[in-house]
Amino acid sequence: MARGLVLCSQTRTIAKLSFFLPYPKLWFKPHCHHHPCYGPQNIHSARVFCHCVSSQTLNLVDMAKYNEAFSRRMAMAGIKHHNRIALGVSGGPDSMALCVLAASWKTEGLYGFDNSGKFIDGLFAIIVDHGLRSESKDEASLVGNRVSEMGIRCKIVRCDWLNGKPKQGHLQESARDMRYKIFQDVCMQNQISVLLVAHHADDQAELFILRSSRDSGVLGLAGMAFTSQVFSSHTNFCNNYWKNHSVLLVRPLLDFSKEDMYKICQGSNRDWVEDPTNRSPLFARNRIRASLGNLFSGTFNSELQAVISVCRRTRIYVDQMCNSLIKQSITVMDQGFAVINLKTLNPSKIEDICLSKFITLVLQFVSQRQRPIRGSTSKLLLQYVRTIPCKTSLTAAGCYIRPAPGSKGFKALVCCSVDCPLPSNAESFHTFSNVEEKHCFSDELEQIIANGKSYSNNNLVTNSSQAQFLDMRSQSVLDEARRLDVISESTHRNIISLQREEVSHFKSKTDEVASGCESKQGTEHIAAFLSEPLLPGQTCYFMNRFIISWKLSKEISSNWFRGEPLSLSYLEGDGHCCCVNEDEMVAKVRTMIDADWLYLAKLTKLPHSDNFEATRLPLTGKITCSDYSRLSAKVALKSLKSIPVAARKSIPVLVDDHGRLLSIPSIGFKHCPCMKASAVFKPRVPLGGGHSSFL
Repeated sequence: MARGLVLCSQTRTIAKLSFFLPYPKLWFKPHCHHHPCYGPQNIHSARVFCHCVSSQTLNLVDMAKYNEAFSRRMAMAGIKHHNRIALGVSGGPDSMALCVLAASWKTEGLYGFDNSGKFIDGLFAIIVDHGLRSESKDEASLVGNRVSEMGIRCKIVRCDWLNGKPKQGHLQESARDMRYKIFQDVCMQNQISVLLVAHHADDQAELFILRSSRDSGVLGLAGMAFTSQVFSSHTNFCNNYWKNHSVLLVRPLLDFSKEDMYKICQGSNRDWVEDPTNRSPLFARNRIRASLGNLFSGTFNSELQAVISVCRRTRIYVDQMCNSLIKQSITVMDQGFAVINLKTLNPSKIEDICLSKFITLVLQFVSQRQRPIRGSTSKLLLQYVRTIPCKTSLTAAGCYIRPAPGSKGFKALVCCSVDCPLPSNAESFHTFSNVEEKHCFSDELEQIIANGKSYSNNNLVTNSSQAQFLDMRSQSVLDEARRLDVISESTHRNIISLQREEVSHFKSKTDEVASGCESKQGTEHIAAFLSEPLLPGQTCYFMNRFIISWKLSKEISSNWFRGEPLSLSYLEGDGHCCCVNEDEMVAKVRTMIDADWLYLAKLTKLPHSDNFEATRLPLTGKITCSDYSRLSAKVALKSLKSIPVAARKSIPVLVDDHGRLLSIPSIGFKHCPCMKASAVFKPRVPLGGGHSSFL
């Protein structure tokens, strides 16, 4: 055979190969996805452009069937044709198929092309250049050109690895995290509420095997959500109210197979790019994908998807139960803690899986740590909540839990623990503008979610008898699925074999990593965290829990403290306190410590001054703040008494460069009458984790 020509026996397709070094991706023309050179043993370091000529007549692809299925899934998500939509695009067959279907769906309604006549109105593709290879910029540009040819406006964003490029062992995870952060940022900048990604049924199958090999429970085996609300550290100031920015992540192709992706590209005559790193056995998903490829048959595939579907119904039931329990038994306080009414909760009547998920959601909300709670920690929390009245305290998952004062153990406080290490990936301090948004596009998202919920209400799982596999681990799920004839004996045997194969890889990798690890010293804790300087007029997100802002004002009212002596009447004049120099003054944010309480008590004991002139400094004529801070501390201590001691330690305070206390906004204390400070408890991820659907 001549060099550069390959005969594809599986599809009887002849492909002419052109090598353009050093690009390590492959561009495929339609009908050549079974290329034999593209196997695990033949991962090229060069991009290969394939110009395929079929040696047989191909059946026409029924695009109407795919368009109808896509339109149905968009309706299930609550998305209308006029909604602005972003697409996550890599250039592979999956994302290119997504572009084809989204473009067709967008133009089938009344919303066609924009004023330029070149691009489809309200459709926006985001292409991420991870920058991990020197040629990635050219590759992203090539994908951008392909997408633009389809009438889709696109934006290419290059990753900025501030802390250095990720290491091989964490490459896929780090790239994914960076990619989704970019997706969120671009959506916010363009006021887009919906992001579509191209995960499909084969991806769900891979995830099922991966998680079952890690002994996941039924909730994990349910796989990826159909829709899920994803939150960022950005907020919108809309109608005098802070709103967290979020995007609805939608996976409309979960009913489609990988083969469908290729057919959609073929039927629309669209090229795609194949990334050889997706065949590298270094990554677990790639190994599982290769193993599944050897097993996939009509029976095996349908039975595996049937197990996943049953797990998803169970997930729907558990989510419904948790939402109900949250509404009935949780009270959220403005100072940043939550109260569980154990008597109303009645945990003895709740299945373990529902109660465990409920506790996880509450702790994730208070701590803003979104990691799942597993193993011994989960069992310990279950035991604690089931013991009524509760009499002890417990620290777990970034939270401190103890009986609520005066509740006789029938209520439990859940506070953010400041004695826990800072999350390694947490954005503890983020500044942003608090300029009023002209268009509150979060309102559009709320409407989309409401539309989706109205559809979901027709698919409720109303009781536990409709949810199989409750409180089962992966092995038990498969055994029960076999008993119920959801899967056959051969499918059961093949899944177990895949599990064991991946477990052996996982254990060897874990041992290798553990042998090379050394204990980390000097871990920073929340209590020791001090933010970057916060300038007057700036607003920040602190620990993903509080929105904090402060500024200086010359408008000072004398009516701050009703019922107190009117010794502050001089503040109505033209005086300006001595502690204020707007050009130099900055504030830093930290959590409250014992010394702050003692300082407030000390301030209340300062002598009272009735002499107006005594409050002015010589030469400058500026006014001191001693009387004001004394009265402010007195009022703040009264407020502090209403807050449980356990909850006080997570309250944010403002200090100056020298660590001196300036303000505790949550209890109304400020050292200076010219200072206006606020701390609004607005967790980045709301209680319950936001909207999600596993339809």
